[in-house]
Amino acid sequence: MVASGLTLLLGTTKGVFLACGGQDRGGWAVEGPYCDGWPINHIIGDAETGTLWAGGGGEWTGAGVWKSCDGGASWQNVRLTKGTTDDWAANDPDFAALIGWTDQPLPFGDEFTQIWSLAQAHGTLYAGTKPAGLLASRDGGETWHRVQGLSDHPTAQGWNPGAAGLVLHTIVSNPADAQKLWVGISAAGVFATEDGGATWERRNRLSNAGACAGHDHPAAPRDGETGHCVHNMMRANGTGDLLYQQNHHGVWRSGDGGRSWEDITPGLPSTFGFPIRVHPRDPDTIWTLPLNGDSTGRYPPDAAAAVWRSRDGGQSWHDLRAGLPQQSCFFTVLRQAMAGDARDPAGVYFGTNSGSVFASLDEGDTWDEIVRHLPTILAVEAMDRA
Repeated sequence: MVASGLTLLLGTTKGVFLACGGQDRGGWAVEGPYCDGWPINHIIGDAETGTLWAGGGGEWTGAGVWKSCDGGASWQNVRLTKGTTDDWAANDPDFAALIGWTDQPLPFGDEFTQIWSLAQAHGTLYAGTKPAGLLASRDGGETWHRVQGLSDHPTAQGWNPGAAGLVLHTIVSNPADAQKLWVGISAAGVFATEDGGATWERRNRLSNAGACAGHDHPAAPRDGETGHCVHNMMRANGTGDLLYQQNHHGVWRSGDGGRSWEDITPGLPSTFGFPIRVHPRDPDTIWTLPLNGDSTGRYPPDAAAAVWRSRDGGQSWHDLRAGLPQQSCFFTVLRQAMAGDARDPAGVYFGTNSGSVFASLDEGDTWDEIVRHLPTILAVEAMDRA
C-alpha cells in the first residue's frame, strides 16, 4: 500500500507492483502483484488522495481501468470492453461458474482491446485505447465516454498502426489551461486540441523541411513532417507549451505546442528509443535512453546501458553510465517506463523488460538497481506523498 514518501507505480505484464522508498527514497520495498495479474500498460496516482488508476487488459480479458481508493490496499475493476473470456463463459456455464462470471453489459462492447495510457487533468480522467481512441471520465473513472472529436478527425481512416498496433499511448495536459490537450498515436503522430477536445489539429510539421533529406526509413522525417510514429512526449513545466518527443526516428523539440518540430537528435548514439523525460523545474534539462534500432535488437548500443542527458534543450548530450550495466546488457526500456520526481535534486527512474528498476537520486549522475526480477515492466510513474 502507498505510504508517505515516494512510491514508484509499476505497470507490468502480470499486474501492478508498488515500490515504496519512503521519505529518503531508499530501502525500497515491493508490494504486489495487484489487479488480478492483468497486463497493465499504465498506472497513475493522485498524491493528495492516494487514489490509483491502472489501465490495461487484452484480447483475453477485454479492456478496463482498475481503481484503488486506499493507496493500493484494495482494487475495483471498471470493465469497458469484452474479451475472449466473455465469449467462452456465455457459452459454457461450467466455465462461467469457475471464474465467477456474470453476464453484464459493457459500455463499449468490443470496440477496443486495451487501455494504453492514463492522465488526470482539471478534474477529468483520460484514457487512451488500442485501437487508438480517447476516453474521458468526469467521475473518477466510474463511467466513461468517448472524446468523439478525435475519433472523427478527417485523417482517422488513414491512421497506420505501429509494431504494437494502433495505440494512443501518450496524453499531455497544460496545468494552466483545461482546454489544451496533446496526444501521441503510433503511428499517426501528434494531435492537439485547444477547445477541450471538440476539435483536433494534427501537429507533426518540421521547423525546417530540409531536415528530412537523406532519410530512407519509413518512420523518418519526410514530406516536411517528423514521421508519425511518435513514441513518447512530455511538456516542460512553466509558461508556454514547450514539448519534447522521442520518435521512432529521433528526438524532437517544439517551442510552439507542436506546431513545428526541431530535430535535436545529433549527439545521441542512435535515433531510436522509447521514453523521454523533462526536468520538473528546468525546461532545458531532458533525459532519454537510446536503443540501437528497431530492427537490430532494441537494446542499448554496444550492449552497454546509458541514460543520455541534455542541459541545453538538446543542443548537446552527455552519457550517464555510473551504476548501469556496461557489458552484455540487452534489455529494452519501453515508452512509458521512465519517470521522475519533483525533489531537489530530481530523481529519475526507469524500468526494463527484464524486470529491473534503476533509480538515480542525483539527476542521472549515478544509478542503482533498486528492484529486480519483476515481470516485463511496461510503465513507471512516481508518486510522492507528504
